[in-house]
Amino acid sequence: MSAPSQVLNPSTQATPTEIYLDYAATAPLHPRAAQAVLSGHQLVGNPSSRHGAGRDAAEALAEARETMAQMLGADAEEVVLTSGGSEANTLALWGTFAALGFQGHLVTSSIEHPAVLANAHALRDLGVEVTFVDPAPTGHVESADVARALRPDTALVSVMHANNETGAIQPVVEIADLARQSGTAFHTDAVHTAGKLDLTVVGATMISVSAHKFGGPRGVGALYVRSGHRLLPVMRGGPQENRLRAGTENVPGALGMAAAADACARTVTMGYRLGMRDRREQLIDGLRAVGGVHLNVTEPVLEETLSVRFDGVRADTLADDLDMHGIYVSTGSACHAGEDTVSHVLRAMRLSEEQARATVRFSLGPNVSPADVNTVVAVTTRSVRRLRAMAGGMAR
Repeated sequence: MSAPSQVLNPSTQATPTEIYLDYAATAPLHPRAAQAVLSGHQLVGNPSSRHGAGRDAAEALAEARETMAQMLGADAEEVVLTSGGSEANTLALWGTFAALGFQGHLVTSSIEHPAVLANAHALRDLGVEVTFVDPAPTGHVESADVARALRPDTALVSVMHANNETGAIQPVVEIADLARQSGTAFHTDAVHTAGKLDLTVVGATMISVSAHKFGGPRGVGALYVRSGHRLLPVMRGGPQENRLRAGTENVPGALGMAAAADACARTVTMGYRLGMRDRREQLIDGLRAVGGVHLNVTEPVLEETLSVRFDGVRADTLADDLDMHGIYVSTGSACHAGEDTVSHVLRAMRLSEEQARATVRFSLGPNVSPADVNTVVAVTTRSVRRLRAMAGGMAR
């Protein structure tokens, strides 16, 4: 994968101090994905057309779908191409209950991505009964709590694979088994884990992924829908995607997504995972030296994501200060950028508003080197000390 600095500003050479630590918001475009997108734009035909150009596009699309099926542990015909994770989540939830006449019961968690929570609230307004399961203070949803929420009329359980703000890995294999035993469909939002963890072992009825989180282009994603699960489409108008998503397919985007998925399959090995763990531990150990540093979640956690809070420091102020030094982090989900809201995830974990507002998310990727981590530690430490001094000392 090319260096983040080359992706962040392709028209100019970035400064050597520019370090991208916001992979959870979007990952740099993989060079193979970029080339695949370009190749896709050179295919002029509509995949639905009968002529040669259309057949060429349809063949390329089929190959991309097959690659995504391998990532998802699915058959190619079970893969629905979407515009991204939000649409995939919407199709999974809305489509399931639309097919049931907006009746029945949904079980989800209170720490889901807004693309799940907003649909859950909208479905409740239409008559679907919804149970929101809170996480433990560790950031994890307990499978026993999900089991207690199940009812005879539960039609769907939706729990994310790993939280996009904290990285906490949820017990989705156990939850999938609970759902299967109760005859309930299970959906997991795997946007934060696709290309990092093995999705083929989850056992879900539906899985949502988004290309730009694992090195693919923006604006394309996929939903695995196990054969036999009935959905009604959210977008209507044509027979594309087995009549589950109308509209001319985004062939360049699908090719780019498939190329990124293939690249991840080749590189995200056990050695890669151990390397990410080393970077995470290096970052944690370095930051702890400044004192008053707290991790928000315990293991199991996705090594790439570090949710940490600093006593006596506002996270947004710290993030702005790091930005001026060319270090890019987040105060939470990118979906809430620019909003002065407290993370619903951290509040559900029973953190106070002050603690939530002190939380910074560092999210790592394959281009982050040990030297980069040392730089981040040094700059962050200086910034935290300076901000505490300006505030009159560490808050207690």
